[in-house]
Amino acid sequence: MTTSSSGLPKNFLWGGAVAAHQLEGGWDADGKGPSIADVMTVGSATTPREITQDVEAGKYYPNHNAIDFYHHYKEDVKLFAEMGFKCFRTSIAWTRIFPNGDDAEPNEAGLKFYDDLFAECHRYGIEPVITLSHFEMPLHLVHEYGGWRSRKVIDFFVRFARTCFERYRDSVKYWMTFNEIDNQSDYLNDFLMATNSGLVYPEGTPAKDREADMFQASHYELVASALAVKIGHAINPDFEIGNMINFTPFYAISAKPEDVLFAHKVNDLRNWWTDVQVNGEYPEWLVKYLEREDFRPDATEEDFQALREGTVDYIGFSYYASNAVQYDEQSGYAFKPDGKQLAENPYLPKTEWGWTVDPLGLRFALDWLTDRYHKPLFIVENGLGAVDHVEDDGSVHDPYRVDYLRQHVQAMIDAVRLDGVNLMGYTPWGCIDLVAASTGQMSKRYGFIYVDVDDEGKGSFARSRKDSFYWYQQVIKTNGGNLADVK
Repeated sequence: MTTSSSGLPKNFLWGGAVAAHQLEGGWDADGKGPSIADVMTVGSATTPREITQDVEAGKYYPNHNAIDFYHHYKEDVKLFAEMGFKCFRTSIAWTRIFPNGDDAEPNEAGLKFYDDLFAECHRYGIEPVITLSHFEMPLHLVHEYGGWRSRKVIDFFVRFARTCFERYRDSVKYWMTFNEIDNQSDYLNDFLMATNSGLVYPEGTPAKDREADMFQASHYELVASALAVKIGHAINPDFEIGNMINFTPFYAISAKPEDVLFAHKVNDLRNWWTDVQVNGEYPEWLVKYLEREDFRPDATEEDFQALREGTVDYIGFSYYASNAVQYDEQSGYAFKPDGKQLAENPYLPKTEWGWTVDPLGLRFALDWLTDRYHKPLFIVENGLGAVDHVEDDGSVHDPYRVDYLRQHVQAMIDAVRLDGVNLMGYTPWGCIDLVAASTGQMSKRYGFIYVDVDDEGKGSFARSRKDSFYWYQQVIKTNGGNLADVK
């Protein structure tokens, strides 16, 4: 492998990451059907987004227009090329291709949009990196089948995946199946369960029932992912198909043995999805746990064969923050996602939205994933959500974003150069301002490119370069060799 002075390979995939529902807009354009993302209202750091049954009059759904990438993509891709992007990670909105999810035939207008988008990327030498399912489940599948509670949804997803693989056989090389599939470890979180698996609950549903649903839905998704991987490789053996997880390290709050063992158990719980997608089988501890808790998901021998045959080529992951945990004698070593076993880490600052800032945690993540799985890694999300201010001259000075990214990029470089991590690329999240998934806000901005839209969807939609735009341009140009401020 040829490397540069930074220690990164010369073919390193620098770029940026988004999701279709968070920037495209055009939510009902050209035959697109509604997805679960289209019934999520705007929220804030203190007010959760509401997920309604259908689109309701009088409520504001920020994903409907987002930043209107659907009509601005040529302008935006040109800006990505100006930064020097080698790749661009986005998703294919499932309901652009199959408006209801269970349609017999795809929507040609939706397919054509991505033909045009990928062609525009290739015009500038930018490789598309495509996620098939990124919190965009067809709403019809939620209403009609209960989301991923139903085995039937496996077939619908596989049809969608096959259609995309065949259509974009020669225009997309890098794929991922399900975005942040491990978010479901927090099965008490209504937002995460709805967006990941289309699981919607009436108030008061027992935690045990929700946990059982999580394991069943996850099994079906893992089977669907494995089947898609196998089909994709048959369609084009040169495809690189990965999984995608939200990697959040859980540190022991102390050296007390109980805390250390508990942190180990929590990290196991967060990563069993990757165990299955990389190793092709359920880990032993999880088999025992399912037996002990009397969770008996519908699983067949054909399912297990699919899991063995459809393992992924690489691990894509997001990294934003770390957590700390403390053993609780009453709960034992069983982690429950109610927050009671989390502990404040006194060594780390937090963002305005309460996320820890832990650059060294990214190096820990890269080392940990390498030691456990021995697969190529791809950092496909990392970034800082912050409020940006536009100066009178139109400039946006965001040194806080540059500082955050600089520290994380340095940690990434150290993991490659010093620890031998096999890293494919780095695509920081929200390379252009978009709707924040967790809150639905535009004011929680991540991008190098400012978009003039506010939390009510008002604005000119004009694009402009932030200071971080020029910093990242320099980083890419030097392949990570120059992380200093741009003068």
